[in-house]
Amino acid sequence: MKRGVCLLIFLVTVLSLNAQRYGRWRRMRYEVIYAVGGTNFLGELGGANREGSDFLRDFEVSQTRPLAQIGMRYKLYRDLAIKSSLTFGYLHGDDATTKEPFRQHRNLRFRAPIIEFATQIEYSIFTEKIGHRYSLRRIRGLRGFKANLYVFTGLAAFWFNPQGKYNGKWYNLQPLGTEGEGLIPTRPKYHRLQPSIPYGLGVKYGLDRRWSIGLELGVRKTFTDYIDDVSTTYYSGDAIRDAYGPEAAGLADPSISQTQNEVGWTAAGQQRGDATDNDTYMFITINMVYKLRQTRRGLPKFR
Repeated sequence: MKRGVCLLIFLVTVLSLNAQRYGRWRRMRYEVIYAVGGTNFLGELGGANREGSDFLRDFEVSQTRPLAQIGMRYKLYRDLAIKSSLTFGYLHGDDATTKEPFRQHRNLRFRAPIIEFATQIEYSIFTEKIGHRYSLRRIRGLRGFKANLYVFTGLAAFWFNPQGKYNGKWYNLQPLGTEGEGLIPTRPKYHRLQPSIPYGLGVKYGLDRRWSIGLELGVRKTFTDYIDDVSTTYYSGDAIRDAYGPEAAGLADPSISQTQNEVGWTAAGQQRGDATDNDTYMFITINMVYKLRQTRRGLPKFR
């Protein structure tokens, strides 16, 4: 009888210690995220030195621009979390970065401020475990794992505003209808607020019980081909000039002076972009993550 009671007490004690050890994540379900990094654009402008490249084959390092991000993560389970973030950045593309003849002759260039709100679900392949408060030598199993590797996907909404440079001044391109948008029924003006699907992977490394540092790479699948204001074919320069002014006509076709072999490359109806593939953009961020304690009601404590 006494042996049974002692064994029961021992088992309860072990299970209690394990529950405390592996349940610590419940006390710090909330995380605040501060991030900086870079954006990169994958679309019609710039890119690889060949025609018809797409996605990562068209990656151009020189088009990377800065971003800043703030977010919050909530752990649903030890290996499953939901994260919401707000990102401010710039996208950029320039035909001068490629040696492909058609793109180089087209000579288009754009920049676009972008604001994105995203919510993503994260699944941890390797999950960090919060260990003992102190790093005690020769005490096995108390320090836990400091690394966390995860994959994610979700939904996002982003606002963008493509701009082009003409005579030293930047102009908003969407109102100028550079491909005849707004002039004929088949080409309505595109919306600058669009949805996207983020997906990617990240890694996080614990510095102490509260702070972690991480790296995240995310790709955004969009449903628009107008992030760079380029999608279909050239439209009549005279019609654009009459409707929107000389700046619009100059931004619609800033092509390099044509040689005899290149006559007609930018005539109305000729290819200006590739409407068969939507644009893509990428974020890479360096994150500082701070774990928040919870109140008794399960809300985060910010102090």
